[in-house]
Amino acid sequence: MPRLHVLAVDARLPAWAEQACADYVRRMPRGYEVERAAVKDEARLVPPKGARLVVLDERGRDLTTEQFARLVGEPTAFVIGGAAGLSPALKEKADLLLKLSSLTLPHALAQVLLVEQLYRAATLLTGHPYHRG
Repeated sequence: MPRLHVLAVDARLPAWAEQACADYVRRMPRGYEVERAAVKDEARLVPPKGARLVVLDERGRDLTTEQFARLVGEPTAFVIGGAAGLSPALKEKADLLLKLSSLTLPHALAQVLLVEQLYRAATLLTGHPYHRG
């Protein structure tokens, strides 16, 4: 069962974003589990052992939905930085730098977008009709 982790630095989500993320996590297809966690600062960030480390970065790779779906077939930890971004050291440790958008997104919206894409990818991989791409 793929365990997916969303690790957010200094993320206090407004109620609307928390509700949206929780809804997508609740709707995940059987066999997929998404765990969300927030840490006060990057120094306290500990990716789960054995999980591929994907760091969200505006200069990262731009993937299609189908390419992104291949990421969620195995345990993966997705890291979203705070207002100051993430350190070069963490980015160097990453297995992949991923760009969600060329636009600058507010943290809450980026987290909702990421969780929605995790849901979309899992439904694509399980044959659910949610993704109609």
